[in-house]
Amino acid sequence: MSLITNVMDHSLDDGYAEAAARKKADGDGGLPKTLRAKLGLAVGLVLAALIVTVGAAQARVEAPAVAKEREELIDRIDEETEAADRLEDSVDELRADVSARQREALRHSGGNDRSALVGMLSGATAVHGPGVRLVVNDAEDASAGGDGDARSTSGFSDTGRVRDRDMQRVVNGLWESGAEAVSINGQRLTALSAIRAAGDAILVDNRPLVPPYTVLAVGDGGRLSERFQNSADGLYLHALQENYGIRTAISVEDDVRLPAAPSVIVRTAQPITEKGTS
Repeated sequence: MSLITNVMDHSLDDGYAEAAARKKADGDGGLPKTLRAKLGLAVGLVLAALIVTVGAAQARVEAPAVAKEREELIDRIDEETEAADRLEDSVDELRADVSARQREALRHSGGNDRSALVGMLSGATAVHGPGVRLVVNDAEDASAGGDGDARSTSGFSDTGRVRDRDMQRVVNGLWESGAEAVSINGQRLTALSAIRAAGDAILVDNRPLVPPYTVLAVGDGGRLSERFQNSADGLYLHALQENYGIRTAISVEDDVRLPAAPSVIVRTAQPITEKGTS
Protein backbone atom coordinates (compact mmCIF):
# COMPACT_ATOMS: atom_id res chain seq x y z
CA MET A 1 0.00 0.00 0.00
CA SER A 2 2.87 2.38 0.77
CA LEU A 3 4.22 1.91 -2.78
CA ILE A 4 0.83 2.69 -4.31
CA THR A 5 0.45 5.74 -2.05
CA ASN A 6 3.93 6.97 -3.04
CA VAL A 7 3.14 6.59 -6.76
CA MET A 8 -0.11 8.51 -6.34
CA ASP A 9 1.45 11.30 -4.24
CA HIS A 10 4.55 11.76 -6.38
CA SER A 11 3.87 11.85 -10.13
CA LEU A 12 6.51 11.44 -12.79
CA ASP A 13 6.57 15.20 -13.27
CA ASP A 14 8.58 15.54 -10.05
CA GLY A 15 11.22 13.27 -11.43
CA TYR A 16 11.45 15.25 -14.68
CA ALA A 17 11.67 18.50 -12.69
CA GLU A 18 14.47 17.09 -10.54
CA ALA A 19 16.45 15.94 -13.60
CA ALA A 20 16.05 19.36 -15.27
CA ALA A 21 17.22 21.15 -12.14
CA ARG A 22 20.26 18.88 -11.85
CA LYS A 23 21.11 19.48 -15.51
CA LYS A 24 20.81 23.23 -15.06
CA ALA A 25 23.04 23.13 -11.99
CA ASP A 26 25.70 21.33 -14.01
CA GLY A 27 25.66 24.15 -16.56
CA ASP A 28 24.16 22.05 -19.38
CA GLY A 29 20.97 23.83 -20.51
CA GLY A 30 20.64 21.99 -23.86
CA LEU A 31 21.54 25.00 -25.98
CA PRO A 32 24.96 25.64 -27.55
CA LYS A 33 27.21 27.80 -25.38
CA THR A 34 30.09 28.61 -27.72
CA LEU A 35 29.88 31.09 -30.57
CA ARG A 36 30.86 28.41 -33.08
CA ALA A 37 28.09 26.11 -31.95
CA LYS A 38 25.56 28.93 -32.10
CA LEU A 39 26.66 29.82 -35.64
CA GLY A 40 26.36 26.15 -36.70
CA LEU A 41 22.85 25.95 -35.31
CA ALA A 42 21.88 29.18 -37.06
CA VAL A 43 23.31 27.97 -40.37
CA GLY A 44 21.44 24.67 -40.05
CA LEU A 45 18.16 26.45 -39.38
CA VAL A 46 18.71 28.77 -42.34
CA LEU A 47 19.50 25.84 -44.64
CA ALA A 48 16.41 23.96 -43.49
CA ALA A 49 14.23 27.02 -44.05
CA LEU A 50 15.83 27.54 -47.49
CA ILE A 51 15.19 23.94 -48.54
CA VAL A 52 11.56 24.15 -47.49
CA THR A 53 11.11 27.50 -49.27
CA VAL A 54 12.74 26.28 -52.50
CA GLY A 55 10.66 23.08 -52.47
CA ALA A 56 7.43 24.99 -52.02
CA ALA A 57 8.36 27.46 -54.76
CA GLN A 58 9.31 24.66 -57.16
CA ALA A 59 6.04 22.82 -56.46
CA ARG A 60 4.13 26.05 -57.09
CA VAL A 61 5.96 26.58 -60.37
CA GLU A 62 5.51 22.96 -61.58
CA ALA A 63 1.83 22.71 -60.63
CA PRO A 64 0.53 24.59 -63.71
CA ALA A 65 2.76 22.50 -66.00
CA VAL A 66 1.49 19.25 -64.50
CA ALA A 67 -2.10 20.43 -64.77
CA LYS A 68 -1.51 21.44 -68.40
CA GLU A 69 -0.01 18.04 -69.24
CA ARG A 70 -2.99 16.34 -67.59
CA GLU A 71 -5.45 18.42 -69.61
CA GLU A 72 -3.54 17.65 -72.83
CA LEU A 73 -3.61 13.93 -72.01
CA ILE A 74 -7.37 14.06 -71.35
CA ASP A 75 -7.89 15.90 -74.66
CA ARG A 76 -5.86 13.26 -76.52
CA ILE A 77 -7.88 10.46 -74.92
CA ASP A 78 -11.14 12.18 -75.91
CA GLU A 79 -9.90 12.67 -79.49
CA GLU A 80 -8.79 9.05 -79.84
CA THR A 81 -12.08 7.84 -78.35
CA GLU A 82 -14.04 9.89 -80.87
CA ALA A 83 -11.84 8.58 -83.69
CA ALA A 84 -12.43 4.98 -82.53
CA ASP A 85 -16.19 5.62 -82.40
CA ARG A 86 -16.13 6.99 -85.94
CA LEU A 87 -14.20 3.95 -87.16
CA GLU A 88 -16.65 1.62 -85.42
CA ASP A 89 -19.57 3.41 -87.08
CA SER A 90 -17.81 3.08 -90.43
CA VAL A 91 -17.25 -0.64 -89.83
CA ASP A 92 -20.93 -1.10 -88.98
CA GLU A 93 -21.95 0.69 -92.18
CA LEU A 94 -19.61 -1.44 -94.28
CA ARG A 95 -20.86 -4.62 -92.63
CA ALA A 96 -24.44 -3.60 -93.31
CA ASP A 97 -23.56 -2.91 -96.95
CA VAL A 98 -21.79 -6.27 -97.32
CA SER A 99 -24.74 -8.05 -95.72
CA ALA A 100 -27.19 -6.30 -98.04
CA ARG A 101 -25.11 -7.25 -101.08
CA GLN A 102 -24.94 -10.87 -99.89
CA ARG A 103 -28.70 -11.04 -99.48
CA GLU A 104 -29.15 -9.50 -102.91
CA ALA A 105 -26.77 -12.04 -104.43
CA LEU A 106 -28.67 -14.88 -102.80
CA ARG A 107 -31.96 -13.61 -104.19
CA HIS A 108 -30.50 -13.49 -107.70
CA SER A 109 -28.64 -16.80 -107.54
CA GLY A 110 -31.45 -18.73 -109.20
CA GLY A 111 -34.45 -17.45 -107.33
CA ASN A 112 -35.26 -20.88 -105.92
CA ASP A 113 -36.17 -21.98 -102.42
CA ARG A 114 -32.76 -23.50 -101.91
CA SER A 115 -30.99 -20.13 -102.08
CA ALA A 116 -33.44 -18.69 -99.54
CA LEU A 117 -32.86 -21.69 -97.26
CA VAL A 118 -29.11 -21.27 -97.54
CA GLY A 119 -29.47 -17.60 -96.61
CA MET A 120 -31.53 -18.42 -93.53
CA LEU A 121 -29.31 -21.25 -92.33
CA SER A 122 -26.12 -19.26 -92.88
CA GLY A 123 -27.49 -16.25 -91.01
CA ALA A 124 -27.24 -13.97 -94.04
CA THR A 125 -30.95 -13.12 -93.96
CA ALA A 126 -33.27 -12.08 -91.14
CA VAL A 127 -35.77 -14.72 -90.02
CA HIS A 128 -38.85 -14.98 -87.84
CA GLY A 129 -41.12 -17.71 -86.60
CA PRO A 130 -42.16 -19.62 -83.49
CA GLY A 131 -39.47 -20.40 -80.97
CA VAL A 132 -38.27 -19.80 -77.43
CA ARG A 133 -36.94 -16.90 -75.41
CA LEU A 134 -34.30 -17.80 -72.83
CA VAL A 135 -33.04 -15.13 -70.43
CA VAL A 136 -29.88 -15.83 -68.43
CA ASN A 137 -28.72 -13.33 -65.81
CA ASP A 138 -26.08 -13.07 -63.10
CA ALA A 139 -27.01 -13.95 -59.55
CA GLU A 140 -28.41 -11.15 -57.44
CA ASP A 141 -25.48 -11.71 -55.12
CA ALA A 142 -22.73 -12.01 -57.72
CA SER A 143 -20.33 -13.54 -55.18
CA ALA A 144 -22.54 -16.59 -54.64
CA GLY A 145 -20.91 -19.99 -54.73
CA GLY A 146 -18.33 -21.73 -52.60
CA ASP A 147 -14.57 -21.72 -52.82
CA GLY A 148 -12.82 -24.74 -54.22
CA ASP A 149 -15.52 -25.45 -56.79
CA ALA A 150 -14.63 -26.22 -60.39
CA ARG A 151 -16.20 -22.96 -61.54
CA SER A 152 -13.78 -20.96 -59.39
CA THR A 153 -10.62 -22.64 -60.67
CA SER A 154 -10.50 -20.61 -63.89
CA GLY A 155 -9.23 -17.49 -62.15
CA PHE A 156 -12.65 -15.91 -61.57
CA SER A 157 -13.45 -15.58 -57.87
CA ASP A 158 -16.99 -14.39 -58.50
CA THR A 159 -18.84 -17.62 -59.28
CA GLY A 160 -22.22 -15.91 -59.39
CA ARG A 161 -21.40 -14.41 -62.78
CA VAL A 162 -22.47 -15.97 -66.06
CA ARG A 163 -19.39 -17.09 -67.98
CA ASP A 164 -18.64 -17.43 -71.66
CA ARG A 165 -18.54 -21.23 -71.32
CA ASP A 166 -22.03 -21.13 -69.79
CA MET A 167 -23.40 -19.29 -72.82
CA GLN A 168 -21.53 -21.67 -75.13
CA ARG A 169 -23.35 -24.61 -73.54
CA VAL A 170 -26.69 -22.80 -73.73
CA VAL A 171 -26.28 -22.08 -77.44
CA ASN A 172 -24.97 -25.54 -78.28
CA GLY A 173 -27.84 -27.09 -76.33
CA LEU A 174 -30.39 -25.08 -78.30
CA TRP A 175 -28.81 -26.07 -81.61
CA GLU A 176 -28.78 -29.71 -80.56
CA SER A 177 -32.41 -29.46 -79.43
CA GLY A 178 -33.56 -28.38 -82.88
CA ALA A 179 -33.11 -24.61 -83.11
CA GLU A 180 -32.93 -23.34 -86.68
CA ALA A 181 -31.57 -19.85 -85.88
CA VAL A 182 -30.19 -18.31 -82.67
CA SER A 183 -29.29 -14.82 -81.49
CA ILE A 184 -27.90 -13.38 -78.24
CA ASN A 185 -28.85 -9.85 -77.26
CA GLY A 186 -29.79 -9.13 -80.86
CA GLN A 187 -26.61 -10.58 -82.40
CA ARG A 188 -27.25 -13.38 -84.85
CA LEU A 189 -25.08 -16.46 -84.49
CA THR A 190 -23.66 -18.31 -87.45
CA ALA A 191 -21.40 -21.30 -87.98
CA LEU A 192 -18.47 -18.86 -87.73
CA SER A 193 -19.57 -17.14 -84.52
CA ALA A 194 -17.34 -17.23 -81.45
CA ILE A 195 -18.36 -16.76 -77.82
CA ARG A 196 -15.33 -15.74 -75.80
CA ALA A 197 -14.38 -13.86 -72.64
CA ALA A 198 -12.33 -10.72 -72.13
CA GLY A 199 -11.88 -10.34 -68.40
CA ASP A 200 -15.35 -10.62 -66.91
CA ALA A 201 -17.05 -9.55 -70.15
CA ILE A 202 -18.61 -11.98 -72.62
CA LEU A 203 -17.91 -11.32 -76.28
CA VAL A 204 -19.89 -12.59 -79.25
CA ASP A 205 -17.94 -12.11 -82.45
CA ASN A 206 -15.74 -9.62 -80.56
CA ARG A 207 -18.75 -7.55 -79.48
CA PRO A 208 -19.25 -7.20 -75.72
CA LEU A 209 -22.57 -8.24 -74.20
CA VAL A 210 -24.26 -6.80 -71.12
CA PRO A 211 -26.40 -8.97 -68.83
CA PRO A 212 -29.12 -10.06 -68.81
CA TYR A 213 -28.40 -12.27 -71.82
CA THR A 214 -31.51 -12.79 -73.95
CA VAL A 215 -31.25 -15.79 -76.25
CA LEU A 216 -33.83 -16.12 -79.02
CA ALA A 217 -34.14 -19.35 -80.96
CA VAL A 218 -36.44 -20.10 -83.88
CA GLY A 219 -37.91 -23.59 -83.97
CA ASP A 220 -40.82 -25.71 -82.83
CA GLY A 221 -41.37 -23.71 -79.63
CA GLY A 222 -42.90 -26.29 -77.30
CA ARG A 223 -40.78 -29.18 -78.51
CA LEU A 224 -37.62 -27.05 -78.54
CA SER A 225 -38.19 -25.86 -74.97
CA GLU A 226 -38.87 -29.37 -73.67
CA ARG A 227 -35.92 -30.96 -75.42
CA PHE A 228 -33.54 -28.24 -74.27
CA GLN A 229 -34.61 -28.38 -70.62
CA ASN A 230 -34.22 -32.17 -70.59
CA SER A 231 -30.84 -32.10 -72.35
CA ALA A 232 -27.47 -32.19 -70.61
CA ASP A 233 -26.97 -28.49 -71.30
CA GLY A 234 -30.41 -27.62 -69.95
CA LEU A 235 -29.70 -29.58 -66.78
CA TYR A 236 -26.34 -27.81 -66.53
CA LEU A 237 -28.13 -24.45 -66.65
CA HIS A 238 -30.58 -25.66 -64.00
CA ALA A 239 -27.63 -26.67 -61.79
CA LEU A 240 -26.17 -23.17 -62.12
CA GLN A 241 -29.49 -21.78 -60.98
CA GLU A 242 -29.75 -24.12 -58.00
CA ASN A 243 -26.13 -23.91 -56.82
CA TYR A 244 -25.06 -20.38 -57.70
CA GLY A 245 -28.25 -18.35 -57.90
CA ILE A 246 -27.87 -17.59 -61.60
CA ARG A 247 -31.28 -16.48 -62.81
CA THR A 248 -32.88 -18.14 -65.83
CA ALA A 249 -36.29 -17.96 -67.48
CA ILE A 250 -37.49 -19.75 -70.61
CA SER A 251 -40.75 -19.16 -72.44
CA VAL A 252 -42.36 -20.39 -75.64
CA GLU A 253 -43.03 -17.59 -78.13
CA ASP A 254 -45.42 -17.55 -81.07
CA ASP A 255 -43.16 -15.30 -83.14
CA VAL A 256 -39.55 -14.29 -82.54
CA ARG A 257 -37.55 -12.14 -84.95
CA LEU A 258 -33.84 -12.50 -85.50
CA PRO A 259 -31.74 -10.04 -87.50
CA ALA A 260 -29.29 -11.02 -90.18
CA ALA A 261 -25.68 -11.50 -89.19
CA PRO A 262 -23.51 -8.43 -89.92
CA SER A 263 -21.34 -10.37 -92.36
CA VAL A 264 -20.77 -13.96 -93.33
CA ILE A 265 -17.38 -14.27 -94.98
CA VAL A 266 -15.93 -17.66 -95.83
CA ARG A 267 -12.16 -17.46 -96.33
CA THR A 268 -11.09 -21.11 -96.43
CA ALA A 269 -13.86 -23.41 -97.62
CA GLN A 270 -14.37 -23.73 -101.37
CA PRO A 271 -17.38 -25.24 -103.17
CA ILE A 272 -16.90 -28.49 -105.08
CA THR A 273 -17.72 -27.95 -108.74
CA GLU A 274 -19.39 -30.77 -110.64
CA LYS A 275 -17.94 -32.10 -113.88
CA GLY A 276 -18.89 -30.07 -116.87
CA THR A 277 -19.57 -26.92 -114.85
CA SER A 278 -17.30 -23.97 -114.39
